[in-house]
Amino acid sequence: MRSILIAAVMGVLAAVPASYFFTAPARQDRAATPARAGNPGSATVAPAEAWPICSTMAAMAETPDWAALDPDFAAGKRAIGAGEWEAAIKALTNAGLRDARNADIQNYLGYAYRRLRQFDPAMRHYQQALTFNPRHRSAHEHLGEAHLAQGNLAKAKEHLAALEQICLIPCDEYDDLQRAIAEYNKLANR
Repeated sequence: MRSILIAAVMGVLAAVPASYFFTAPARQDRAATPARAGNPGSATVAPAEAWPICSTMAAMAETPDWAALDPDFAAGKRAIGAGEWEAAIKALTNAGLRDARNADIQNYLGYAYRRLRQFDPAMRHYQQALTFNPRHRSAHEHLGEAHLAQGNLAKAKEHLAALEQICLIPCDEYDDLQRAIAEYNKLANR
């Protein structure tokens, strides 16, 4: 009797790891699979721009992932891409009511307000984005540009320094803010 019980327990102990190893590849997220030669999943690796972690204004193209998350957020992104600032503010404000801690929504709201030259609400939304995500590259870039538009070069340089710390490899946000500061300095020296 004892040997039957031991055999059953040993069978279960052997079957559990074996079933995991035989079924694990089918359950893996293909986007997380590293790209290797001969790996059939390497062709499906999602580019970093597609990750809904931190968006830049350059990535304004509509994607099904964003539309599925919130139709108002998608409408706000479309409006920003079309330069319809008032429509963007309306749609993004509605999205922000449902997702009150979304740094991307706050950043896009700040961008739309800044394009309307309404700096007080723009600054509030950028600061809110950085409160939710202190490493939000676009918020640092856009807040730096807003400071430049108000003539505050020192604050813009603070955000450039923050981006230098955040971007361990070259990033568009750092390059864009650096270019904006250079242009500001060029105009200021005339």
